Amino acid sequence: MDKDEEAEIDRLPVDLLSHIFASIVSYLDLAHASIVCRKWRQGVEDSLARRQSLSFAGWNMDDDSIARLVRLAYNLKELDMSRSSWSCRLTDGGLHKISTAKCVNNLTSISLWGMVAITDKGVTALVSRAISLQHLNMGGTFITDESLYAIADNCPNLKAIVLWSCRHVTSKGLVTLVKKCRKLESINVWGMRVPVDCFLSLLAIRPALEIKPGGWHVSVGSVAFWPVL
Repeated sequence: MDKDEEAEIDRLPVDLLSHIFASIVSYLDLAHASIVCRKWRQGVEDSLARRQSLSFAGWNMDDDSIARLVRLAYNLKELDMSRSSWSCRLTDGGLHKISTAKCVNNLTSISLWGMVAITDKGVTALVSRAISLQHLNMGGTFITDESLYAIADNCPNLKAIVLWSCRHVTSKGLVTLVKKCRKLESINVWGMRVPVDCFLSLLAIRPALEIKPGGWHVSVGSVAFWPVL
């Protein structure tokens, strides 16, 4: 090929490039592609704008990297920032940056499972704008009732929440959540330090609520046999 002749891939229109980049699952590869040239960068950005789900579980990502990608994903519906091994080092700073993304209002699913560096401050910033949220996984974090109050006040469409081993959450937070989130159908409370009476109170508020401690399903008829946690 003559040195002045344009490479075949450089002849592709941006919309076709974005379609190709949409099939790339490695965020590192996307980052590399975005610095090849201005046209490729636009293709990468357009491919992210088309995505409805992003998962950073298993990827070695920091606050800035995650926030930058989420901000480009205008049509995002599902966001998974779960911790896996040494991956996804997310802090309150990252949650604050993500909360400013245009897609946050339309997110229906968020997972922050195992994000031990986040606190109520970061969670509150994020959920205060996640008004369409239906599914939330906060398992393995150190949140307190303050996060549940923020969720209860800002997420009226919440259907399911995982609070696996969130041992700083109390009965008061759970009751407030169930009272205000009227569409709530399922709650996972395995490993939490709350008394049995709390679950009776939750079922009194919403009898159809599915309470999941591990593999058990709690109902009005079975709550008397609830194990002491």
